[in-house]
Amino acid sequence: MIAGILRETGGEKRVALLPGETAALVKLGLKVLVETGAGEGAFTSDDQYLAAGAAVAGRSEVIRDAGLLLTVNPPVSEDIMLFREGQMIFTVLDPVTNREWLEKARSRKLSVMALDLVPRITRAQSMDILSSMATVSGYRAVLEAATMLPRFFPMFMSAAGTIKPARVLILGAGVAGLQAIAVARKLGAVVEVFDVRSAVRDEVKSLGGKFIEVEGASEDAAAGGYAVEQTDEFRKKQQALIQEHAAVADVIIATAQIPGRKAPVLILRETVERMKPGSVIIDLAASSGGNCELTENGRTVINKGVTIAGRSDYPAVMSVDASRMFGNNLVSLLRIMTDNKGDVRIDLSDEIIAGTTAVHEGEYRSQRVKQILDIKLT
Repeated sequence: MIAGILRETGGEKRVALLPGETAALVKLGLKVLVETGAGEGAFTSDDQYLAAGAAVAGRSEVIRDAGLLLTVNPPVSEDIMLFREGQMIFTVLDPVTNREWLEKARSRKLSVMALDLVPRITRAQSMDILSSMATVSGYRAVLEAATMLPRFFPMFMSAAGTIKPARVLILGAGVAGLQAIAVARKLGAVVEVFDVRSAVRDEVKSLGGKFIEVEGASEDAAAGGYAVEQTDEFRKKQQALIQEHAAVADVIIATAQIPGRKAPVLILRETVERMKPGSVIIDLAASSGGNCELTENGRTVINKGVTIAGRSDYPAVMSVDASRMFGNNLVSLLRIMTDNKGDVRIDLSDEIIAGTTAVHEGEYRSQRVKQILDIKLT
């Protein structure tokens, strides 16, 4: 079977597989066809893919010849008409944003493997692309905040006096939040952390953060470790406590998101206005609405001296290592789907494959996609 690697469109600089991971697919028995220039954004040449055992061709040829297509983001809608029934597309779906695209793929009887829907179970940890990309985002967010902040992160004691350490407030202790804690602490900041899931308290403390808990949070064991929506009463208590801690914070890293829903607004305009001029907010939830009321996705705005960066694209900024991590996750998934003849099969009896298959043979398959899109469960 031929696996096709497509060049990303728009501002996306990542690529689904770098040459090292491409070679791993070749060892599995697949032939790999790479679109010309696919790796340019990740500083990788066509010659490097050729050396890894792949072939290089134009976009239409890759789509025509490949049985499965590998992309970071769903191919543009115009490409759908080039696809044929039965082809498989491995991509980060985001079913809410790409609902119309997914319906077109279903109607053409394509098989869409949603890499962002890989179940968060132990056996699938090596395939968890969301965690990999969140690691990149949490790391980069703190570094960017440090460059924006008009003061030091660590405490300094010198003949010129003592500089107090920066205070960093992190909203959400998922993978991005935990990485942000680790980096902020390494830079010498004092770190406080909010999360509605009490289960992450020990992880926060182990990284040197102070866990700020709001009593009365709703938790759902069936949510697979993700946060769930909270009651109005809880949100009011949460916002009051966040406002109190935000007022003394130098940096806020906002990471709180709920899969398939708009990000919760945790930082109100009045909270921003109480913050010290020169403070910085990095909102990693910008693409799903943002945790800050003033966030604009893809833009940096300043409100009364407070800088608010709406950034959900850090993985694209760190395109080399982000692509490498993405590719390793993708290869791990393909290993359990590839037989000894080099053919990739969709076995819906496998928990991981069933959870990742958004549409197949003209039907919606993933239960999470059905729930998110409010499609009748079958």
